[in-house]
Amino acid sequence: MIHRQAVRAILLTPDNEVLLMRLVLEGFGPFWIAPGGGIEAGEGMEQAMRRELKEEVGLDRFEMGPLIWRRQHTFTYGGRRLCQREDYFAIHVRRFDPVMSDEIEVKVLDSFRWWTPAELCQASERLTPLALADIVERYLTIGPPRELPEIEVLVD
Repeated sequence: MIHRQAVRAILLTPDNEVLLMRLVLEGFGPFWIAPGGGIEAGEGMEQAMRRELKEEVGLDRFEMGPLIWRRQHTFTYGGRRLCQREDYFAIHVRRFDPVMSDEIEVKVLDSFRWWTPAELCQASERLTPLALADIVERYLTIGPPRELPEIEVLVD
């Protein structure tokens, strides 16, 4: 099994819109995910977040916000078993038009969308994580967790 650590950004505008990307993978999709990805060798979480947001949405100026959620997801992809641990950070930004520069991601991410909290709650399309609407609502209502969030464990 391959183990991978990842970071993801819950990008929030002043109007509380959340930016998601539509991921289309053979045998998996489509579904909407938060920007972010794997931490490369020698990177810290903030370095990885800065690289990922630059590559995936063209965002290079932001302040890291608080850790608001964590999950561990075990799944099979490309004939290999992966266990990915993801840390989700709230990052407040002005609304912008995303631009992707990563040639590999362009092949599997086909669109972007800013979602309101109400739209997240009413989504008929699959959102990942499944509890995303609740995670965003909890953060907007009570702020970041006072203690390190528990890890949600998913196995496909």
